[in-house]
Amino acid sequence: MQKEIEPPPVSAPPRRLSKAERRRQLLDTALLIVREENADRLTLGHLAVRAGVSKPVVYDHFGTRSGLLIELYKWIDTERVNAFRDAMSSTTLSLEETAQALASAYIQCAADHTDEFHAVGAALAGSDEKAAFQELLDNCVKMFMAVLKPHARLAEAELERCCIGLVGAGEALSGALVRGRHGEDEVIEAFTALIQGVLKPMSSQPQGPAD
Repeated sequence: MQKEIEPPPVSAPPRRLSKAERRRQLLDTALLIVREENADRLTLGHLAVRAGVSKPVVYDHFGTRSGLLIELYKWIDTERVNAFRDAMSSTTLSLEETAQALASAYIQCAADHTDEFHAVGAALAGSDEKAAFQELLDNCVKMFMAVLKPHARLAEAELERCCIGLVGAGEALSGALVRGRHGEDEVIEAFTALIQGVLKPMSSQPQGPAD
Protein backbone atom coordinates (compact mmCIF):
# COMPACT_ATOMS: atom_id res chain seq x y z
CA MET A 1 0.00 0.00 0.00
CA GLN A 2 1.41 3.33 -1.06
CA LYS A 3 2.10 5.66 1.80
CA GLU A 4 0.04 8.81 1.61
CA ILE A 5 2.16 11.88 1.21
CA GLU A 6 1.20 14.60 3.62
CA PRO A 7 1.05 18.10 2.20
CA PRO A 8 3.65 20.50 3.59
CA PRO A 9 2.43 22.65 6.47
CA VAL A 10 1.03 25.97 5.42
CA SER A 11 3.16 28.73 6.89
CA ALA A 12 1.34 31.61 8.47
CA PRO A 13 1.50 34.85 6.47
CA PRO A 14 3.93 37.44 7.88
CA ARG A 15 2.38 39.72 10.47
CA ARG A 16 1.36 43.08 9.11
CA LEU A 17 3.35 45.85 10.74
CA SER A 18 1.53 48.63 12.52
CA LYS A 19 2.06 52.17 11.23
CA ALA A 20 4.48 52.92 14.07
CA GLU A 21 6.42 49.68 13.47
CA ARG A 22 6.61 50.39 9.73
CA ARG A 23 7.87 53.90 10.39
CA ARG A 24 10.59 52.54 12.67
CA GLN A 25 11.55 49.95 10.04
CA LEU A 26 11.80 52.66 7.38
CA LEU A 27 13.93 54.90 9.60
CA ASP A 28 16.21 51.97 10.48
CA THR A 29 16.62 51.23 6.78
CA ALA A 30 17.22 54.91 5.97
CA LEU A 31 19.98 55.00 8.56
CA LEU A 32 21.59 51.92 6.98
CA ILE A 33 21.53 53.61 3.57
CA VAL A 34 23.33 56.66 4.98
CA ARG A 35 25.92 54.46 6.72
CA GLU A 36 26.52 52.04 3.86
CA GLU A 37 26.08 54.26 0.81
CA ASN A 38 25.86 57.96 1.84
CA ALA A 39 23.15 60.53 2.42
CA ASP A 40 22.97 61.47 -1.27
CA ARG A 41 21.62 57.97 -1.99
CA LEU A 42 18.76 58.40 0.45
CA THR A 43 15.71 58.97 -1.73
CA LEU A 44 12.14 57.82 -1.21
CA GLY A 45 12.39 55.42 -4.14
CA HIS A 46 15.65 53.86 -3.00
CA LEU A 47 14.34 53.56 0.56
CA ALA A 48 11.31 51.67 -0.75
CA VAL A 49 13.57 49.22 -2.60
CA ARG A 50 15.86 48.65 0.39
CA ALA A 51 12.92 48.26 2.80
CA GLY A 52 11.02 45.93 0.47
CA VAL A 53 7.88 48.06 0.32
CA SER A 54 6.06 49.99 -2.38
CA LYS A 55 6.79 53.66 -3.02
CA PRO A 56 3.32 54.78 -1.82
CA VAL A 57 4.10 53.32 1.61
CA VAL A 58 7.20 55.50 1.93
CA TYR A 59 5.44 58.58 0.56
CA ASP A 60 2.61 58.05 3.04
CA HIS A 61 5.07 58.25 5.94
CA PHE A 62 7.36 61.08 4.81
CA GLY A 63 5.84 62.89 1.84
CA THR A 64 9.06 64.31 0.42
CA ARG A 65 12.79 63.62 0.57
CA SER A 66 13.20 66.67 2.81
CA GLY A 67 10.51 65.27 5.09
CA LEU A 68 12.37 61.97 5.28
CA LEU A 69 15.70 63.66 6.02
CA ILE A 70 14.16 65.82 8.73
CA GLU A 71 12.47 62.87 10.42
CA LEU A 72 15.69 60.83 10.29
CA TYR A 73 17.71 63.76 11.64
CA LYS A 74 15.30 64.28 14.54
CA TRP A 75 15.16 60.54 15.24
CA ILE A 76 18.96 60.19 15.42
CA ASP A 77 19.16 63.24 17.69
CA THR A 78 16.40 61.97 19.98
CA GLU A 79 18.08 58.57 20.31
CA ARG A 80 21.37 60.23 21.28
CA VAL A 81 19.79 62.62 23.76
CA ASN A 82 17.79 59.83 25.41
CA ALA A 83 20.84 57.55 25.63
CA PHE A 84 22.94 60.26 27.31
CA ARG A 85 20.15 61.23 29.71
CA ASP A 86 19.59 57.60 30.70
CA ALA A 87 23.32 57.03 31.19
CA MET A 88 23.58 60.09 33.43
CA SER A 89 20.52 59.09 35.48
CA SER A 90 22.02 55.67 36.22
CA THR A 91 24.95 57.08 38.19
CA THR A 92 25.52 59.63 40.95
CA LEU A 93 27.87 62.47 40.05
CA SER A 94 28.80 65.76 41.64
CA LEU A 95 27.88 69.03 39.97
CA GLU A 96 31.46 69.37 38.71
CA GLU A 97 31.46 65.84 37.25
CA THR A 98 28.03 66.34 35.71
CA ALA A 99 29.04 69.65 34.13
CA GLN A 100 32.20 68.07 32.69
CA ALA A 101 30.30 65.09 31.23
CA LEU A 102 27.57 67.29 29.79
CA ALA A 103 29.98 69.79 28.25
CA SER A 104 32.19 67.07 26.77
CA ALA A 105 29.30 65.15 25.23
CA TYR A 106 27.73 68.29 23.74
CA ILE A 107 30.91 69.78 22.29
CA GLN A 108 32.35 66.50 20.99
CA CYS A 109 29.10 65.75 19.20
CA ALA A 110 29.21 69.15 17.53
CA ALA A 111 32.85 68.66 16.50
CA ASP A 112 32.36 65.19 14.99
CA HIS A 113 31.45 65.63 11.33
CA THR A 114 32.11 62.01 10.35
CA ASP A 115 28.92 60.26 11.44
CA GLU A 116 25.46 59.85 9.95
CA PHE A 117 23.95 62.66 12.06
CA HIS A 118 26.11 65.28 10.38
CA ALA A 119 25.82 63.57 6.99
CA VAL A 120 22.04 63.93 7.15
CA GLY A 121 22.35 67.50 8.43
CA ALA A 122 24.63 68.38 5.50
CA ALA A 123 22.11 66.88 3.07
CA LEU A 124 19.48 69.19 4.57
CA ALA A 125 21.58 72.36 4.33
CA GLY A 126 19.56 75.13 2.72
CA SER A 127 16.25 73.36 3.07
CA ASP A 128 13.36 75.67 3.94
CA GLU A 129 12.06 72.93 6.20
CA LYS A 130 15.13 73.15 8.42
CA ALA A 131 13.16 75.59 10.58
CA ALA A 132 11.54 72.45 12.01
CA PHE A 133 14.80 71.78 13.85
CA GLN A 134 13.62 73.96 16.72
CA GLU A 135 12.29 70.67 18.04
CA LEU A 136 15.88 69.42 18.32
CA LEU A 137 16.85 72.37 20.49
CA ASP A 138 13.76 71.85 22.64
CA ASN A 139 14.75 68.20 23.18
CA CYS A 140 18.24 69.29 24.12
CA VAL A 141 16.89 71.78 26.66
CA LYS A 142 14.78 69.02 28.22
CA MET A 143 17.85 66.78 28.43
CA PHE A 144 19.86 69.54 30.14
CA MET A 145 17.01 70.03 32.59
CA ALA A 146 16.80 66.33 33.44
CA VAL A 147 20.57 66.03 33.94
CA LEU A 148 21.00 69.22 35.95
CA LYS A 149 17.82 69.12 38.03
CA PRO A 150 19.41 67.12 40.90
CA HIS A 151 21.96 69.94 41.30
CA ALA A 152 19.60 72.94 41.18
CA ARG A 153 16.96 73.83 43.74
CA LEU A 154 14.93 75.81 41.25
CA ALA A 155 11.37 76.05 40.11
CA GLU A 156 10.79 74.23 36.82
CA ALA A 157 10.34 77.42 34.78
CA GLU A 158 13.52 79.00 36.16
CA LEU A 159 15.55 75.88 35.49
CA GLU A 160 14.18 75.80 31.94
CA ARG A 161 15.28 79.39 31.32
CA CYS A 162 18.77 78.58 32.59
CA CYS A 163 19.01 75.52 30.35
CA ILE A 164 17.81 77.47 27.30
CA GLY A 165 20.69 79.86 27.93
CA LEU A 166 23.17 77.03 28.38
CA VAL A 167 22.11 75.32 25.15
CA GLY A 168 22.48 78.65 23.34
CA ALA A 169 25.96 79.05 24.81
CA GLY A 170 26.81 75.49 23.77
CA GLU A 171 25.73 76.25 20.21
CA ALA A 172 27.92 79.37 20.12
CA LEU A 173 30.94 77.57 21.57
CA SER A 174 30.46 74.69 19.15
CA GLY A 175 30.39 77.17 16.27
CA ALA A 176 33.64 78.74 17.46
CA LEU A 177 35.21 75.27 17.58
CA VAL A 178 34.03 74.33 14.09
CA ARG A 179 35.38 77.63 12.71
CA GLY A 180 38.76 76.91 14.29
CA ARG A 181 38.75 79.91 16.61
CA HIS A 182 39.37 77.75 19.70
CA GLY A 183 40.51 74.20 20.41
CA GLU A 184 38.21 71.41 21.59
CA ASP A 185 39.72 71.16 25.09
CA GLU A 186 39.47 74.93 25.55
CA VAL A 187 35.84 75.00 24.48
CA ILE A 188 34.90 72.06 26.72
CA GLU A 189 36.64 73.71 29.67
CA ALA A 190 34.80 77.00 29.04
CA PHE A 191 31.42 75.27 28.72
CA THR A 192 32.04 73.22 31.87
CA ALA A 193 32.87 76.36 33.83
CA LEU A 194 29.80 78.10 32.43
CA ILE A 195 27.46 75.26 33.47
CA GLN A 196 28.95 75.22 36.97
CA GLY A 197 28.82 79.00 37.20
CA VAL A 198 25.13 79.09 36.34
CA LEU A 199 24.16 76.29 38.71
CA LYS A 200 26.41 76.85 41.72
CA PRO A 201 24.84 80.11 42.97
CA MET A 202 21.40 78.60 42.52
CA SER A 203 21.97 75.15 44.01
CA SER A 204 21.69 76.56 47.54
CA GLN A 205 18.61 78.68 46.92
CA PRO A 206 15.33 77.48 48.45
CA GLN A 207 13.02 75.66 46.09
CA GLY A 208 10.36 77.97 44.72
CA PRO A 209 6.80 76.91 44.01
CA ALA A 210 6.46 74.78 40.89
CA ASP A 211 4.81 76.48 37.95
